[in-house]
Amino acid sequence: MIRPKTFSSLALLLLLPSFTIAQLANNNSAPTPDALQQQMEKLISMLTQEESTLKESQRRIDELREQVIALRADLNKVQPATPTAPSQLEPRDAAPGLDSQLIALREQQDLQQSEIATHEQTKVESASRFPLKLTGLILMNAFSNSSTVDVIQSPTVTGAGPGTEGFSLRQSVLGLDARGPHVFGATSAADVRVDFFGTPGQGSYGSGGGTVRLRTAHAELTWKATRAFMELDRPILNPNTPTSLTAIAQPPLAWSGNLWNWMSQAGAEYDFIPADGSHIVFQGALADIPDPPSFRPGVAVVPSASLAEQSRRPGVEGRLGYRRGDKTAGLQVGVGGYFSPHRQGSDFSFNGWAGTVDFRIPLSKYFELSGSAYRGSALGGLGAGAFKDYVYRHTGTEDSYSALDDAGGWTQLKARLGERLEFNAAYGLDNAFANEVRPYLTVGSGFYQNLARNSTLTSNVMYSPTAYTLFSAEYRRIDSSLAVGGPSKANVYGVAAGYRF
Repeated sequence: MIRPKTFSSLALLLLLPSFTIAQLANNNSAPTPDALQQQMEKLISMLTQEESTLKESQRRIDELREQVIALRADLNKVQPATPTAPSQLEPRDAAPGLDSQLIALREQQDLQQSEIATHEQTKVESASRFPLKLTGLILMNAFSNSSTVDVIQSPTVTGAGPGTEGFSLRQSVLGLDARGPHVFGATSAADVRVDFFGTPGQGSYGSGGGTVRLRTAHAELTWKATRAFMELDRPILNPNTPTSLTAIAQPPLAWSGNLWNWMSQAGAEYDFIPADGSHIVFQGALADIPDPPSFRPGVAVVPSASLAEQSRRPGVEGRLGYRRGDKTAGLQVGVGGYFSPHRQGSDFSFNGWAGTVDFRIPLSKYFELSGSAYRGSALGGLGAGAFKDYVYRHTGTEDSYSALDDAGGWTQLKARLGERLEFNAAYGLDNAFANEVRPYLTVGSGFYQNLARNSTLTSNVMYSPTAYTLFSAEYRRIDSSLAVGGPSKANVYGVAAGYRF
C-alpha cells in the first residue's frame, strides 16, 4: 500500500515536467540556466514543506490511536465482565447452589439496568422550564363475577342477580409529576392523575371506553420539617391503603372499611424529630366533604351543592402519628379525628364525625401488617356509612331524617418474596347500625337505603418481572347484608396485566 507522503512525493515529481513546460510556454524567450535552477529550488521547497505537513498529520493520527486504545482499556476496567456460563466458571463437581446464585445475580442485574434506564430517560419539558415527568399505567383487567355487582370492572357491593364476565382497559391511569422553584424558602412540587372510568360515551363504539376522570391531584410546599399542601385525595385520617392491581378505579376494600373517597383538602403538616431519630407527625386540614351516591328518587346523583357545602362551613380533620424507620415501609401508628356540619334546606341539619386509628407494623423482613379502623356518624362522604350519610322516610306529606352511625375498618397482611413477587391478603368491613336503618324503611325503599353491612375478603399475588411490567391474579368475596332481608354474596375472580411508564 502506498503511504500518503509517498503518494504526494510522486505526484510532485510527476507534476515537475508539466510545470516546467508551462513556464517555458509563458516565456517568449528560452529560459536561462539560472531560471531553471530557481524553479527547481522552488519545487524542492514545496516538496519539503508537504513532507513536513504529512509527518505532523501522521504524528497526530498515532496520538489519537493511542488515546483510543487507552480509553478502551479504562472502559473494560469500569464495565463488569459479561457473566460466563456456569459450566465455564466451575468444575462439574462444584456446589449445586452456585447455579441458583448466578441466576439470582443475573436477575438482579436485569432489574437494576431497567430501573437505571427509567431514571435516565429524557424528561418532558413544560412552559415553565422546570422538570415535568409523564407517568402512567396501561392496565388490562379481566373479571368474572358470580352475581350482580355495582361496577362490573371493579365491584364493591353485590346483590341478587346473574353474574358477568369481560375485560377492560378503562382502569388505565395517566399522570404528570412536576418539580417547581423554591418559594419562601421551600421546595415546590405537584402531580395529577386521571383515568378513563367516567361515564362511558354514547353510541355503538362507546361501551368499551369511558370519559376522562380526575382521580387525584397534589400541590405542596416543603420546608425542612413543615409541609403545606392542597390536594384531591383520600382523607388524611387513612394514610395507608390496601394493595391491588385489579381494583384501581375504586380502591381495594372501597365501601368495605376503607375511607377512600377522594375529596378536596387544604392543610399543613409538621414533622417533629426527637433525638432517637423517630418522627412525630402533626397533620391538620380543611376539607370539602362530598355527598355519597344518592339513590333517592327525584334527587340528582351529583347535586349542585353538597350538604356540607350548604352548611357554609368546611369540614376539619386532624391526625397525630408516630413513625420510625423507612417512610414507606417502617413502623407507623396514628390517631385522627374528623368533624363536618351538614345541612339540607332550613329544616334538616346534622354533623358528620369520626375517630380513627391507623397502623403499619413490619413483622419481619418479609411480612407487614397494616390497616385502619373508625367509629363515627354520617360517613358516606368519606366512603363508608353503607353508601349514605343518613336514613330517611317519607310518609304522606312528612319526611323524617336521621344521621346514620357507622363503624368499620380494614387490615392487610403483605408478604414480600424478593423485589418482584408479593402476596396480599386483606379483609374490610363497613357496618352501619341495622337497628337505626330498619325504622326508616318503607315499601318503596331501594337496595342502598336498605343496605346495612358490606364486607370484602380479598387475596392476590403480584409479579413484576421488570420495572415496567406488572401481572396479578386476585380473588374477592363480597358479602352485602340488608337491614331487612337476606345477605347477597359474590365471588369475583380477576387477572390484570399492566405496563408502567
